[in-house]
Amino acid sequence: MQTAFFLLYLILKLNSKNQSPDSSVLKKRLSVVFLLLMSFSLLNAQKIPSSYSNIGFERERGLFYFQDTDKKIYEQVRKSRFTVDQLIGGITGTEKGVAFDFSDSLLNGTLYYGLIPVGDGKYSIPVWFNRSVKIVGGKSEVNIKENLSKTYDMTGWQTKGYGLLGYRITSAEGAIIYDGKIEFVVGDPFLVSNTIVDGPFVDNVTESSAVISFSTNFECEPSVTVGERIYELEPSKKHELQVTELLPGTEYDYTVRAGNTIQELKFKTAPQKGNNSKFTFAYASDSRSAMGGGERSVYGANVYIMRKIMSLAAFKGVDFMQFTGDLINGYAYDPEDNRLQYRNWKNAVQPFAAFFPIYETMGNHEGLHTRFYDENNTSRYIRIDRFPYDSLSAEALFADEFVNPVSDLETEDGSKYDPDPNSIDFPSYRETSFSYVYGNTAMIVLNSNYWFGPDVRKEPLLSGNPHAYIMDNQFDWFKKEILRFETDPDVKHIFVSVHTPMFPNGGHSGDDMWYSGNNKIRPRIAGKDSDFGIIERRDQMLEVMVNQSKKVRAVLTGDEHNYNHLVINPEMEMYPEKWDKKRLKLNRTIYQINNGAAGAPYYAQEVLPWSRFCNSFTTRNALVFITVDGEKISVQTINPDTLEEIETFEIEP
Repeated sequence: MQTAFFLLYLILKLNSKNQSPDSSVLKKRLSVVFLLLMSFSLLNAQKIPSSYSNIGFERERGLFYFQDTDKKIYEQVRKSRFTVDQLIGGITGTEKGVAFDFSDSLLNGTLYYGLIPVGDGKYSIPVWFNRSVKIVGGKSEVNIKENLSKTYDMTGWQTKGYGLLGYRITSAEGAIIYDGKIEFVVGDPFLVSNTIVDGPFVDNVTESSAVISFSTNFECEPSVTVGERIYELEPSKKHELQVTELLPGTEYDYTVRAGNTIQELKFKTAPQKGNNSKFTFAYASDSRSAMGGGERSVYGANVYIMRKIMSLAAFKGVDFMQFTGDLINGYAYDPEDNRLQYRNWKNAVQPFAAFFPIYETMGNHEGLHTRFYDENNTSRYIRIDRFPYDSLSAEALFADEFVNPVSDLETEDGSKYDPDPNSIDFPSYRETSFSYVYGNTAMIVLNSNYWFGPDVRKEPLLSGNPHAYIMDNQFDWFKKEILRFETDPDVKHIFVSVHTPMFPNGGHSGDDMWYSGNNKIRPRIAGKDSDFGIIERRDQMLEVMVNQSKKVRAVLTGDEHNYNHLVINPEMEMYPEKWDKKRLKLNRTIYQINNGAAGAPYYAQEVLPWSRFCNSFTTRNALVFITVDGEKISVQTINPDTLEEIETFEIEP
């Protein structure tokens, strides 16, 4: 790359000395340099991380390949049919309303629409009109002037001169693709204005700070008011404001404005660290699409149950929510596919997540892969985490879509297995593995699907990290975090949240941290297996959480689409038959609370060595409420669909 820039410098310098410069000559010279720059960029983009084995790039086809024993298996390039920009960007004003162009000539379906009554109630959700319009060839139009006026103008847009329109895109088969919103301004013609299309959200709420984030349809300079302070944001589509110098345990009014619509909201800061005042947080996992039609499957997300979960959490007055993995269907090959699914999930939670924070992390379904397609064996999948890691990995996309704390854990670079200390060989942990403190309680959130290679366990020539494995650098960080909070007098309780159960009970006994008792499962880095198998790493984690800590109360898990709680104690059997390695002796009791019941298709209970310690197993949808009151911790689980209580119990300190 430096060579190309040097060539550019020489050409410009020579041209400046030419007394009669020929513009065509200059253009040709610049074209040559441009091609050189593109070539260097292409070469740079195709650099394969040293952590992978048997992955190559074929210039003739412009494709990556997996080198099997005797053949090349080429990547399968699959573009997402829809993108977020496609579904929000082609909206223009007309004489009577707004026109939609979704840039898909094959898209035929129905557009539902209705006004959003901002300020009429705490949560702004569309009220659908009693008619719809057809989508033909990817295009549609809403007549606001005639259909949403007079007795149907419950938002006063005719008086104010502007309004907020909600719209729902469905396919010809009735599948919901996307729910959007757009601000319109009355005129001749109507105009489309700056609109907050994603958010606002409040995140990373500490005793003295909070982050307010949102995205707009156009680049603009929105404003945010917190208390008496007004913040004018820089021109952008994506906006993220950190508000500091706040008081602990204090409720703050805040407003967000991009176009004409002003959203008036509230959030509450965390209590001062070490404060023993009572608080409640909610816990759930696994909200990807399910069967049943309608809002249970909105392009990757179970919007129906997530809306129920968030409504119940808000009604119960939770202070925050921990949501650990499998937000969406995922497993995409194109980042835009996952991005649209994330947007649908965020749209479901947003009205409520503007008032209290959600801390999200990754599950296996957040995976974003390069997939190699074996034409001779169509059932064979060969998938790796996408690269370049800083832009195309599942981790990079997740961090871009959500706002979470940033820890000092960076990557698996520098570990014992790092094949090249001079290059970046692993994705970042940024905003996917972290910790936070609320009052007298610490939460440690792990990413058990980091550098996830779904097929590494069945492809011996492939490198990657299997589902549920906590790799070395993350494990070392985990140990340090446990020790840090263990020695912190302001922290009385520690919770650990990880997507994959340490002890599965129904649906995932063939993987998670068990793999039917097969300890051979482990990461493979640059073709070399790590030293410790999955059960050994599980035991190492238990040694830290149980035997080296007195403060860890429970591990919060998901992945299995059911709710149960497991009493992990010294009497519990933890090993397969003929286990020939060291057996860990636990010195106290902790709990595993599994709640993967946020809408994903259910799993029934299985018989496993620890089954008699498993309590309250149910396939009903569930939301867990954990209340910390000084030394006391109580758990209440409610079905958000029916509002039935599933169980209550106390966690003994």
